[in-house]
Amino acid sequence: MLKVRLVVGLLTLAFLAPAAQAADWPARPIHFIVPFPPGGSTDVAARVVGDYVSRSLGQQVVVENKSGANGNIGMEYVAKSAPDGYTVLIGTDAVSGNPHIYQMDFDPLHDLVPVVELSTQPIALAAHPSLGVTTLAGLTAEAKQQPGMRFATGSGVGSQQAMVALWYAQLAGINLVQVPYRGGGEAIHDLIAGNVQLGSLGTTPLIPYYKAGTLVLLAQSTATRSPSLPNVPTFQEAGFKQLVIDQWTGVFVPAGTSPEIIKRLNAAVNAALADAKVRQSFADQAQAPSGGTADQYAQIVRDDSDKLARLVKQLNISVQ
Repeated sequence: MLKVRLVVGLLTLAFLAPAAQAADWPARPIHFIVPFPPGGSTDVAARVVGDYVSRSLGQQVVVENKSGANGNIGMEYVAKSAPDGYTVLIGTDAVSGNPHIYQMDFDPLHDLVPVVELSTQPIALAAHPSLGVTTLAGLTAEAKQQPGMRFATGSGVGSQQAMVALWYAQLAGINLVQVPYRGGGEAIHDLIAGNVQLGSLGTTPLIPYYKAGTLVLLAQSTATRSPSLPNVPTFQEAGFKQLVIDQWTGVFVPAGTSPEIIKRLNAAVNAALADAKVRQSFADQAQAPSGGTADQYAQIVRDDSDKLARLVKQLNISVQ
């Protein structure tokens, strides 16, 4: 009888422990893991939202950059962390796309749980002024004279940034070659220096240079023009009717995290995205704040996985 009571007691404690943990959350600093270097759109979004969440939850949010392998290093770190709400991924569409390209020791679509979408933004095709083109038609003509023109991305093979440029190239009948960087900030440095004359990047790191006239933005990938880039045409407007891609950023936690913690984190982020200062910070970077429920975000992640799987096959993308 004593053994039975002991077993029942242990089972009861095991059942109650996660509930108690969720009730106390957050009791210490929360770590936002950004799977790309500082300076890119994901990093900016994490810091803007993290600052608000720090104040609203009464615990510090520490932003850590764990970059490499098109986001896989940071994603894996979070996926294999304790599901206690203290290690949070600020992820990108790489969660949906990477499983179709890379050999991975984890499955982000199963090992990570979507919490809330943070933002969407266009991917823009940018040109160094020395290239001498100001329109997509001009680039197409120039690329036919210079096969194998290189373009920089702030993420790796198979990223949506790469897909936008390669999709455009396929539709235009030209050849472009990707030069992947670990993050948008690093890609921008070489693009500004003229070491590579094209870039396919999220708009956040591009905007200051576009406004200064040191880069030309030829097209943006969303269905309609970003309010922050009203003078930059979409690929559709430039004649590439099929080419529409949103680059999104969102919040994930390890599988097994308490639903109550997910609910509270979702509420905290949604409150941040409703704040006027946060929204303005996003707008300044051509990011549109999103928000919504965890279920809504999970559907976006699944839908994009299907779409990106088709594009990987259509564009014949693979890791050499």
